[in-house]
Amino acid sequence: MTIQVDVDDLRTKVRTMYRKVAEAPDGEFHFEMGRALAERLGYDPSELDHVPAEAIESFAGVGHHADLAALQPGETVLDLGSGSGMDSFLAARSVRSAGRVIGVDMTEAQLRKAERLRDEHGFTNATFVAGLAEALPVEDASVDAVISNGVINLAPDKAAVFREVARVLRPGGRMAISDIVTEQQLSDDIVCDSSLWAACIGGAAQVGAYTRMIEDAGMRVEVIQENGAYRFLSRSAQGATERFGVKSVSLLARLPA
Repeated sequence: MTIQVDVDDLRTKVRTMYRKVAEAPDGEFHFEMGRALAERLGYDPSELDHVPAEAIESFAGVGHHADLAALQPGETVLDLGSGSGMDSFLAARSVRSAGRVIGVDMTEAQLRKAERLRDEHGFTNATFVAGLAEALPVEDASVDAVISNGVINLAPDKAAVFREVARVLRPGGRMAISDIVTEQQLSDDIVCDSSLWAACIGGAAQVGAYTRMIEDAGMRVEVIQENGAYRFLSRSAQGATERFGVKSVSLLARLPA
């Protein structure tokens, strides 16, 4: 898909929207948020009980992929688009004190909130850093797993994101993510609307193109499954869903050993 959106305008709108997600999660958005959404998508309520409630209230993911990630004690994990930290904190529990979680996000308000909650609740094995998905501030071949939830669709250059994921993964490492894709190519008026990009719709790639970009980056897609429990809220978002088959999927891809 040829990018026809103003990248600077897009990033400004994404930062503005997700600043509101961090600071005013009870506001109105195109998408659902919070604990009820997380549980409906498949998150274990007993695990959520061990995560700061303020992180959960700002959760705006689109699926559940913890089973695909299968994180193990001692592993190093990168959470791409870590937001207020819910998935990072869950990952930190999975990898335990011997492991490490690096959350990367480009929205300052989200980073500040995640860092505050980390410090207040003692998640000493989690680090949050500012950065773009297309240029990760992480060393080559330094992580065992990359996780991400509803974020890559926001990136103007998804192929670059997947190349960066492949770069930071160790040989045999894996990527377990949830994201928004489409069955049909989006129309130009949607692709050019940076507000719909920021709402996780305008930047969604066709599923076949999405998986090809992953494989072109050097990873092998092993599992892809639909998240039927996810739904958009606004009328415009629902209209795009019906017209173009916009949907949530979770997938597992692996870098050759």
